[in-house]
Amino acid sequence: MRDNGQPASSRERQVTLLETLDRLLNRGVVVAGDVTLSVADVDLIYLGLRLLIASVETARELGVRAPGE
Repeated sequence: MRDNGQPASSRERQVTLLETLDRLLNRGVVVAGDVTLSVADVDLIYLGLRLLIASVETARELGVRAPGE
């Protein structure tokens, strides 16, 4: 038997982009990375990136304060 053109034996659930974004904002995601720009083996610039992606409500639950609060 087929459901939406998918074989019934396939139990995979398709997740939409909107559902993915909703889950991401509700739980929060941390992205971390480091970049070093160098010329001739001389490090010139170091960038350290720590980024939290979450909804405002989730961020407040995590104890993150916005600037000026």
